[in-house]
Amino acid sequence: MRPLIAALWAAAALMGLQPGALSLLIVIDRSSTNLSSVPRDLPPTTQLLDLSRNHIQQLRQGDFKNTSLLRLLNVSWNGLAAIDPATFLDTPLLEDLDLSHNRLRNLSGQLYLLHTDNLRVLNLAFNDFVTMTLGSEFSSLLKLESLAIGAQNISNGDFMNIAETKLRTLTLSLENEQGYTVGSLHDVQAQRLQIAFTGYQRTNNDLVSDALSQFVAVELMDLTVGYKDLSTVLSERVEILTSDLYITNISIGWDDLTQLLDVVLRTSVRHLVATDVVLYRLPKNDTEVAKTSKMKSFTARRATVTSFIFSQEAVYNFFINMPVECLAFLETSIIHMTCPKSHSPIVQLDFSDCALSDSIFSRVEVQDVLECENLDNVRKLILVGNNLRSLQTLSKRVQFMKSLQHLDLSLNSLVYDGLGKCVWPQSIINMSLSSNDLTASVFKCLPRGTKTLNLQNNQVSAIPSSILTLENLSSLNLNNNRLRDLPVCHGFPILIQLLLQSNSLHAPSVKKLESCRHLKTLDVRYNPFTCTCGLRSFISLAIKSEEKKGQRGVELLSWPLGYYCTYPEAVRDLPLKNISIPEVYCNIGLLAAAILCPAVAVIIAVVTMCHCLDVPWYMGMIWQWTRAKHRARMSQVRPEDLVGVEFHAFVSYSQRDAEWVENSLLPNLEGAAGGLRICHHEKNFVAGKTIVENIIACVEKSRRSVFVLSAHFVKSEWCHYELYFASHQRLAWGTDSVVLVLLEPLPQYLIPSKYYQLKSMMGRHTYLEWPQDRAKHRLFWANLRAALQAELPNAQVTELEE
Repeated sequence: MRPLIAALWAAAALMGLQPGALSLLIVIDRSSTNLSSVPRDLPPTTQLLDLSRNHIQQLRQGDFKNTSLLRLLNVSWNGLAAIDPATFLDTPLLEDLDLSHNRLRNLSGQLYLLHTDNLRVLNLAFNDFVTMTLGSEFSSLLKLESLAIGAQNISNGDFMNIAETKLRTLTLSLENEQGYTVGSLHDVQAQRLQIAFTGYQRTNNDLVSDALSQFVAVELMDLTVGYKDLSTVLSERVEILTSDLYITNISIGWDDLTQLLDVVLRTSVRHLVATDVVLYRLPKNDTEVAKTSKMKSFTARRATVTSFIFSQEAVYNFFINMPVECLAFLETSIIHMTCPKSHSPIVQLDFSDCALSDSIFSRVEVQDVLECENLDNVRKLILVGNNLRSLQTLSKRVQFMKSLQHLDLSLNSLVYDGLGKCVWPQSIINMSLSSNDLTASVFKCLPRGTKTLNLQNNQVSAIPSSILTLENLSSLNLNNNRLRDLPVCHGFPILIQLLLQSNSLHAPSVKKLESCRHLKTLDVRYNPFTCTCGLRSFISLAIKSEEKKGQRGVELLSWPLGYYCTYPEAVRDLPLKNISIPEVYCNIGLLAAAILCPAVAVIIAVVTMCHCLDVPWYMGMIWQWTRAKHRARMSQVRPEDLVGVEFHAFVSYSQRDAEWVENSLLPNLEGAAGGLRICHHEKNFVAGKTIVENIIACVEKSRRSVFVLSAHFVKSEWCHYELYFASHQRLAWGTDSVVLVLLEPLPQYLIPSKYYQLKSMMGRHTYLEWPQDRAKHRLFWANLRAALQAELPNAQVTELEE
């Protein structure tokens, strides 16, 4: 890790910054760039500046004039020998200053510290300080929390100027030939004292003894030799204030380690933590361990071995038989852990990020697998990040842990096929199975008394109906699974919290929550919601939850953040809160009513309007006109059949209707108005011929025959003759040779039975009705002219003689 990155994390921890806040700071890295002075082109916004591993031998006033926002400065590994007292006048916000691994000479002459009132972290280790005497300028660092220093000699009164400063950490970097006067640490107030050794330097017994008697937490770093001296100090010291002892980055043989642990177990030290440990000369046989102790916990982190021939079981036996309440091996490649030889006082076991397999705690004798029965005091077991495979097998390994309440099996490769029986201890109340390969069958392999269950990041797609009833389950975490709908709570009668973040829920069925009578908290963020009708009830639940009016008080976590539409595309990425789906779109009955009611109303209105405006009559007349035009176009009468035809139509009417014919009909059909040639007896009958002969002649000379029907018409004998002759002509010319005009309503019962031809024509032909409304006359005449329009031969028309 580069110096700047390490310094950033240290600064974040000491300054109370969240890790995410580091990304908001302006970082300038000029390390290892062969600089001989502070560059002048630093941005004014610089907050973290790394100038380490250069050749800057002096800091001068004005070097940081343009960086008034500077908070962290690293000038380590530069050969720095002098710092101007006014160097940091322009950096009032400076909180972290690293001047380690330089050539500064006098700890009592660091006058530049007078202008660093906000300094919280100061590292002056590995300089050329002969004595540890801190100058009066250190007393001005009222906010100082972490101080790292080193000198060849430590004497009484050296720390007098920080006696009022309550440090979080004091780090002493010891030189090769360390001179220490007993009681020199008396003026130091620090929660934790770190002593960093150099190379193969032996421990200074007086310094270690004073540390153990004065500080609650002591950390010994970089030890390679002198463990027997440390054991001697621990065993000879009657009063030890230290309760937390840390040994970091050490290399130790098995005999020295076991001796040291045996001594610590007999002291008042409560917690021993060994980090980055290298073990060598490991045993081939078991090593005895103390039976009783006052120590509460032992933690080993990142332990490695350099021996190749040794007994793993002997190593495991030593640690599992330690008389402590909490035992932890973290980030250590152990593949097995044995069972204690006798009833164990261990209450908590933590084997996170190791390489443990399913054989943990068990042993094989002949062909039988014997389970461990001596860990019945264990209440918390953490097996995170191992090589565990079978959930059913794990239940057998812990079945005799009668006190087990908290079990964490996260980040393994656990599976369960749903066939074998699981035998968990019934005392388990909190269980974490997150980040495994478990499916829905896992609900058949769970402790019955579980109150909190974490199945986050698995392969659960549904909760089967036939599951083990978990009567005490109050919190269920199914985040990052494959659920497609909300589960029912038949198997979890008192469920209070349900977490379903990042599943495959498209339209959660709120109705299923009716079985969750005690549910108070629901989280379904980051699901692929389909914003259609099926989502209406869920959105309604969410809005009620926001208004504190939800069903039975269900709270939807983080609403409306994290709740977005994924389908349809038109509303993709829109917040669910902004989506409105009217009920009428989703209720078939309402939709039908919404469509049919207006439609019926419109139909009624149209019918009423048509009736009032005589629209049917107009439509009928237009239809007749269209048909007439169509017939005229489709008529295929041969030219030779039209020889002798002189008139477009012969008009037959009763003498009593003559006034209407002469004043209305003929003016609208003949001449400029109509352009038709009309034959009628008033004008075209030839004198000297009989009426019948004239009728026959007129019918034969006319392309069509128009009959003006009225009550008078049916009473006229001559009209009947004309109709008779025209009906015969219809056989030759086709049905369109007869045109009926109804001058007045003529019910069928008024027509005498002998006029069967008229009845037949009225039944088969659509006739034109003379409208009483004058506004309709123009359309009537247009229809009649269209019906009579036809091509006539270019014959000379002669006047009929009287």
